[in-house]
Amino acid sequence: MNKQQLATLAQQIAAAHALPPELVCAVCEQESDWDTWATRYEPGFLSRYVAPLFTNNKIDATEAHCRAISWGLMQVMGQTAREHGFHGRFLSALCDPEAGLSVGCAVLSRKLAAAGDVRSALLLWNGGGDPDYAAQVMNRMPHYAARAKNNVPSPDHNAEATST
Repeated sequence: MNKQQLATLAQQIAAAHALPPELVCAVCEQESDWDTWATRYEPGFLSRYVAPLFTNNKIDATEAHCRAISWGLMQVMGQTAREHGFHGRFLSALCDPEAGLSVGCAVLSRKLAAAGDVRSALLLWNGGGDPDYAAQVMNRMPHYAARAKNNVPSPDHNAEATST
């Protein structure tokens, strides 16, 4: 899928979760730059949240390490995906755009409901480690809102800048 197709899919799944499509698109751009195969291992997350499951023999080492990886377009942590009902055999399935966006939107929807506002929800999404994270994502949102109004879902800012 190209970026336009991914943005269109993100908008559709966001709407199904009653989320602003421009928010989901901005998160995808911020987190993965629309790379469906994006992954990131987070050892601090492993030791803090996943290690107790492994040391208590509830999961094996492979699953434990995979739960400490963020996956796909929205960079959903494997542990978070499991906590939100993802039952795929392998967490790498979150790199499938539809699967990753569906789980990511479910998680983001719950964070928004818990936080009450977009800025606070984004800080919850990011774990609060980067105080600038919410502003970075929110600064990306107007581009997607403008594109949605014109029914042009392309997430390619550079193409827009060079076409004017």
